[in-house]
Amino acid sequence: MVRPGGRSARVQASVHTAVRELTAEVGRDALTVPLIAQRAGVTPSTVYRRWGDLQELLSDVAVERLRPETAPEDHGTLSADLTNWAEQFLDEMSSPAGRAYIRDALLGDPDGSNAGRCSAYAAEQIGVILTRATERGERAPDAETVIDQVVAPLMYRVLFRPQGLDTAYAHHLVTATLDPTDR
Repeated sequence: MVRPGGRSARVQASVHTAVRELTAEVGRDALTVPLIAQRAGVTPSTVYRRWGDLQELLSDVAVERLRPETAPEDHGTLSADLTNWAEQFLDEMSSPAGRAYIRDALLGDPDGSNAGRCSAYAAEQIGVILTRATERGERAPDAETVIDQVVAPLMYRVLFRPQGLDTAYAHHLVTATLDPTDR
C-alpha cells in the first residue's frame, strides 16, 4: 500500500514532474527512462521497479493529467452546466496534448484499469452536474445516459473522426440527451 505523503508519493511526484518538464523541453519521442530518472533524482531501477517500462510510466502520467483539477462550474441550469462541461471536455480531449494523453493512457494499460480511471473522472464530473440539477428541482438523466449519449460519441469522434468536430456537435449531443423529442 502506498502511504500518502511517503517516499513512494514523493518519487511518483518527482518522476511525473520530470516527465512533464522533459516532454516540454525535448519532446515525447526523446524521453528515456534514464533521462527521466536523472531529472527526477532517482535511479532508473526505481522507475522500472515502479512502472515496468517507459510506456507504463507515460500511461500513468497521462491518466493523472486527464484528471480534472476542479469541479464543473455551476451555470445555474442543467442544460448550461452540461453544455459548458461538454464544450470544455471536447476542447481538452481534442487538443494535441489531450489526444497524446489519451493515446498514452490506453497504450500503457494492458488490463484496462486506466481507461476505467478516466471513465470514472468523467462520471464523477457528470455526477456533480446531475446532483446540482436534481437539487435545483430539475429533471435529470442518470450519469450512464450522459456517458453513453454525450461522452462516448465525443470520444469516438476525438479518436477516430476528428475532422469538423466542433462545439456545435457537443451542443447537439447535450440537447438530444436532455430533450430526446428534439432529435
